[in-house]
Amino acid sequence: MEGYIAVATYSNEIEAELAQATLAAAGIESYLKYEDTGHMMPPLQQSEGVEVLVNPKNLEEAKTILSSQAFEAPGP
Repeated sequence: MEGYIAVATYSNEIEAELAQATLAAAGIESYLKYEDTGHMMPPLQQSEGVEVLVNPKNLEEAKTILSSQAFEAPGP
């Protein structure tokens, strides 16, 4: 994971995993970085967030994918 950089930060693990799955579908490898002390303090996820990390060479493509309409939740 060394050398990977954050493309996005989410307020919980579920949102971060959805983003990771979206990137995987596009062929982009990613990792999640938790700030919850090994799942022992889940409230830290809400204050610190869960980062999605990607290889710097995929950063721009990953940003585009995650900001696209296809990833956004459907409205009412």
